Formats: sequence, structure tokens, C-alpha cells
Amino acid sequence: MTDAEIRDLLLRTRRIAVVGASDRPGRPSHGVFRFLLDHGYDAIPVNPALGGRPVHGVASVAKLEAAAPLDLVDVFRRSAEAGAVVDEAIRLGARAVWLQLGVVDQAAAARARAAGLSVVMDRCPAIEWRRLGLPPRVPAVV
Repeated sequence: MTDAEIRDLLLRTRRIAVVGASDRPGRPSHGVFRFLLDHGYDAIPVNPALGGRPVHGVASVAKLEAAAPLDLVDVFRRSAEAGAVVDEAIRLGARAVWLQLGVVDQAAAARARAAGLSVVMDRCPAIEWRRLGLPPRVPAVV
């Protein structure tokens, strides 16, 4: 995606499911989830291993479908597991999928694009937000 497309995606998105969100402070998904909340997104942590425990005060869900409806699905899973998450995002009617740094699945990205979804791959929304110099947003109420 171009910088303009990424900027538009980040600014128009409201509800994000973070698949692979962690409640462990040392994990990148923990910090990115906090960033999303601090930047006004309605973010939902998706991780069956959390058993409903909260991440930054937001109750986790075990399955992506429990977080629907969604604007964007942010994927913190291994590349080999990303395709199944992308397929579920397509099925649930998400508008976009974001595969985090190091997560690359060209076939899944092609399926998402063919279904009309925007796709960002091997990037981080927190890094892109800062790099693009996007304006502050009102934080979400947690």
C-alpha cells in the first residue's frame, strides 16, 4: 500500500481485533495493543490462551468472530498461521487485514485483496503512525 492508503486506513478505522494479543508486557503485541487504545481505537484482544483475561483493561476473546463486527484485523501470528486468520477476516466482513512485522503470506494477501479488503503486510501500525506523522486522536475509554 502507498503511504496515502496507509494513512487513510489508519484514520478511518475504528474497530480493530488484535489476533495474538498478549497480556505479557514484554511482548510486542502488548505494546501495540496499548498504542491502539491510546490512539482512540476500539481494540479487542483475540487470544484463546488468555481465557478471557483482560489486556490493558479490555476483556480478551477466544475467537475472532467474538470481536465482530470489525474494520481491521491486526495479525500477530506466525506467517504459516496468518492465512487462516485472513480467511476468517474475509468471512466476517472485515474491511482490512494488517499483518505485523515479519508476518508475510502472499497467497492470503491475494485472497484478501480479491475479496475487496485492504492489506498491509510486514508493517506495524504504531511505527507507521509515527512515520507518517499522523495527528493525535482522542483515546478510547477503557
